Amino acid sequence: MKKNTSMIIQIAATYSGTVVGAGFASGQSIMQFFTVYGAYGVLGILCSTFLFVWIGTKMMILAHHIKAFSYQEFNVYLFGKIFGKVANALTLIILFGVTAVMLSGTGTIFEEQLRLPYQLGIIISIVLCYLVMTKEISGIMFVNSLVVPMMLFFTILLVVKVVRIDNIFDIVGWQNQQLYNLKWFVSPFVYAGLNFAFILAVMVPLGSEVDDESALKWGGFWGGIGLGFMLLVSHFAMSSKMPEILQYDIPMAEIIRDFGRYFHVLFLLVIYGEIFTTLIGNVFGISRQIQSLYNLPKSWLVLGILLASFLISQAGFTSLLTYLYPLFGYMGLILLIFLAVQRMPRD
Repeated sequence: MKKNTSMIIQIAATYSGTVVGAGFASGQSIMQFFTVYGAYGVLGILCSTFLFVWIGTKMMILAHHIKAFSYQEFNVYLFGKIFGKVANALTLIILFGVTAVMLSGTGTIFEEQLRLPYQLGIIISIVLCYLVMTKEISGIMFVNSLVVPMMLFFTILLVVKVVRIDNIFDIVGWQNQQLYNLKWFVSPFVYAGLNFAFILAVMVPLGSEVDDESALKWGGFWGGIGLGFMLLVSHFAMSSKMPEILQYDIPMAEIIRDFGRYFHVLFLLVIYGEIFTTLIGNVFGISRQIQSLYNLPKSWLVLGILLASFLISQAGFTSLLTYLYPLFGYMGLILLIFLAVQRMPRD
């Protein structure tokens, strides 16, 4: 029983850490997809929480049944041989683009928050990612098991120090203007679609390698619930600082800055860790997919993926996130719809 509980916690932490990347941990994507809509953002977050629970659980169980080595086999099962190739290409584009966003996010932390060179943050991240990739899925689970509890700690700290019940559902004038085009209604689905590729890259191999199906189900459930909790608290915290918080690339770090220097530095480490967990998850997924097609040396393949992402990351964090995330979200929705209609295979 103790071993089962430990596995559930590791799976839930890996799931949460895979999703809580640069946009989530920094607050940027939460602000774009939910907080700009005020109280309606809460409805979107509740919808996204349900989607995360369902996506993570079904994806891992399905991967467990078909024993998928990577998302390559998973997409072929969902879409068939012809459209599976299109789905794999879409997933690869999303993962490459978001990997560049992750690298750019690490550079932004160094530049905006620590007053250090942008490129230094990126280079350090590339080196660390390369080292973790030598351990593959076990390395990813270990890093997430360290970082996610710290993120939960700061989430609880925000509940105590920042969130105020009396004004969490207020909608200010500029937020009201965002509601007329109904983007608030589709935001949770686009957000889930955006994260579909990240989840696909890590949770499919994990679902295939873990023998205990019950642990996969509960890991997916608690991972999704944890994501919803962190989304809600971050949304409420940023809502309390609107609209001045909009000017920052890493808004959550500015909120934590009020807690004092030590908490601020510690939170920057947590944000960095969360960005890093999504970075290594994406690189792992890309390398697995390419390895399933071509027999290439793993070390050189990982290095090539990181260097290609480095070139894209030079566009800048906010620019990449603002334009790529919504686009990738709509692309991911296509994959999400196919997952919804696919039934579990019979044993």
